[in-house]
Amino acid sequence: MPILSPPRSRHASVRAAALAVGVLAPVALLAQAPATPAANASSANASSANASSAKRPMTFVDMQYTRQVGGVALSPDGKLALYTLSSPDWKEARSQSDIYVVSTTRGVASGKQLTYTRDKNETNPRWAKDGSWFVFASNREAPAAQGQQQQLYLMRPDGGEARRVTDAKDGVSTFQFSPDGAWLVYRSGKTDEEQLYAVPVERLAAGTPLDSLKPTALTKHPTGVGLWRWSPDAKRIYFVTADTVDRDEKLRTEKRFTATIRNAEQPTSSLWALDVAGKKTTRLTRDTSYSVTNFSLSDDGRWIAYTGIANNRYKRNVTEQNINGDAYLLDTQGGAIERLTNNEEVGESLPSFSPDSKWIAFSASDDMTGYNMKNARVYLRAVGDRGGQWRKLGTNLDGDVSVGWWSKDGRTIYFNEGVKATNQLFALDVASGNARQLTHEKAVVNVDEDEDTKRILVNYADPTTPNTVFLVPSIDQVARRASWVQLTDANPQLRNVALGEQTEITWTSTDGKPVGGVLVKPVGYEPGKRYPLLVAIHGGPAAADMLGFNGGYGAQVYAGAGWVVLMPNYRGSTNYGEAHKNGIVGNYFDPGYQDIMTGVDKLIADGLVDSTKMGALGWSAGGHWSNWILTHTNRFKAISSGAGTSNWISMYAQSDVQRNRQYYLGNKLPYQDFDAYWNQSPLKYIQNAKTPTMIHVVEGDPRVPSPQSVELHMALKKLGVPTELYMYPGNTHGIPDPRNRLVKSVAEKAWMDYYVLGSGRKFAWRDVLKTLEDTPGTPPAPTAVGATGSGSDAP
Repeated sequence: MPILSPPRSRHASVRAAALAVGVLAPVALLAQAPATPAANASSANASSANASSAKRPMTFVDMQYTRQVGGVALSPDGKLALYTLSSPDWKEARSQSDIYVVSTTRGVASGKQLTYTRDKNETNPRWAKDGSWFVFASNREAPAAQGQQQQLYLMRPDGGEARRVTDAKDGVSTFQFSPDGAWLVYRSGKTDEEQLYAVPVERLAAGTPLDSLKPTALTKHPTGVGLWRWSPDAKRIYFVTADTVDRDEKLRTEKRFTATIRNAEQPTSSLWALDVAGKKTTRLTRDTSYSVTNFSLSDDGRWIAYTGIANNRYKRNVTEQNINGDAYLLDTQGGAIERLTNNEEVGESLPSFSPDSKWIAFSASDDMTGYNMKNARVYLRAVGDRGGQWRKLGTNLDGDVSVGWWSKDGRTIYFNEGVKATNQLFALDVASGNARQLTHEKAVVNVDEDEDTKRILVNYADPTTPNTVFLVPSIDQVARRASWVQLTDANPQLRNVALGEQTEITWTSTDGKPVGGVLVKPVGYEPGKRYPLLVAIHGGPAAADMLGFNGGYGAQVYAGAGWVVLMPNYRGSTNYGEAHKNGIVGNYFDPGYQDIMTGVDKLIADGLVDSTKMGALGWSAGGHWSNWILTHTNRFKAISSGAGTSNWISMYAQSDVQRNRQYYLGNKLPYQDFDAYWNQSPLKYIQNAKTPTMIHVVEGDPRVPSPQSVELHMALKKLGVPTELYMYPGNTHGIPDPRNRLVKSVAEKAWMDYYVLGSGRKFAWRDVLKTLEDTPGTPPAPTAVGATGSGSDAP
């Protein structure tokens, strides 16, 4: 499947871009000297060693205490920014979020905490149209039996006590101000029965008491209201909902007949319109061959683009459902519907409209004739040119091209894309169809435009800077770092942590192809000294390790303990061009394996690594390659395999995705070519395994199901290879519980220390139990934001 950017809401903020990086945890740039020229290497290394000696190494507990920033919302005049800060409570294994405000001109030093709740959460701050107050969601007054139930609260940015403005019996799930600023509309109700309610903004602003704020019920739809959005003129609300409700299906679950039926029939979902003034709903789509899943609106309100997924029960409500859908265009003047695409096994992004509503664009594979992993391109056409030809844009870039946001004049489309071990902002010229790179940071940069103010929000991370939110006044200044204003500093405690030097490196594989990756040197690195090596293999495989902060399974923790860490972007990875990404199709493991091993050989040849002290680990696809390494070389002293495959034949049906693996393994079903799947299965070669191997998996993992790990563990046990299997509770592809994530990290490193370094001590539960004791304590409050709140909302 082509790697496409997710559909972008017209109201998306920097949090959407930040999610592409990973953890949202902005922090001020850490004070660490930049790399110096090779001629000054000796003095630089000595200086670095002296600076590092005053700091302590990073720990896995530091990672667990990292605060997360989200929900960035700019005031209508662009002068203030609200955001949420989520702070972990390690002892209770939970997190708690509050709201902060910061000046976009004075930056992080002006930050102020607005809400103070020790064990409750404030989320999703949204400004009123005049910018004098905002509304947020919170569970601060939720009854004990409904601890996560949220109501809405009103607050002013200069502080003061928050005032509750809703009293919804079932809580509030989503809310929006109308585009004209006259109404606050929220959704509430039981699951699959939620309806829309409206409160006049003038009554909120006037301070009307809660018991007098009688909300108006806008809908009484028999199947409830799902995804919903305002029309630009604030006269309508469009929403998606099921056509029917299976009452017996609801009743049987209520009566605890909880059997799960795989790929069960589901009612068709259609697009509806609500006339706000008349409270009348109208069904807009009636074709029952597909279900509407998402939609976007043109700025003039005339056009609605939507995605329709085939209603076949085996193609809908599955992980890969997007390749079974197409794009449609609805003209609200008359209701005519045009099918924009009609293909098999090709996914398109949700179409986007130019600001003048004259053009429509979406991203999809360069080849739309069938399933493939070619680069994504942007397809553009005049909105009203029914049945017209699409122009393909961005073919000059050997990477994925997507629709992030449009320039005001509609001449440029901006998007973020990976470039080797970095992520950058690009501009796609609509007239010429050519894409060009705008930022050139040795970092992970994700950029978005605030729709209302047109300010630019940047989520930035580099080897010494955890994810940090910046503001740029306009797009033409985004390439000038001096114009960036830092808004967040969530984790000042990390400035006391010693970091190993992290750089991008390249080498040549066995077939002469260039390969890249990220290298982390040990804290206090001494030239000429050889160090133990950890090869940390990323998942995907269509992904890449980049020059972010502490990547690769806690690379800086290992660097602080004296390890070199190599994070290879092996064949199959993104960011290095289409040929590199497709280099494992039909021969899944060997090209990537050769890429990894030649990277190891380079570090040994460079005198950096001790070849007798090497370990490897990975999760998901990184676990796949760890298992291949286990069965194809004895050069490593220890391996940790996380959620890795052992048998492609059995995993094909066990997993929640099939099509991409079918493509990788020869494009036939396993029942048509068992050899293609078995020849690429580590289990076929398991008798070659000698390396002590720790295995980690979530018991209910849908992506790489736990039986894959059980098969591997059983084989290693029977063959007498030292092994441990840690199975974590949950139903996700990653470990859901923070305490178990710590267990995995600590146990994994103990395994490496024992077998690679000969430490003489395996994992002991005391190593994680002591983290619940009084030391170390929670990190200090964020710089300039934790202690300056003046509102009476404080406890």
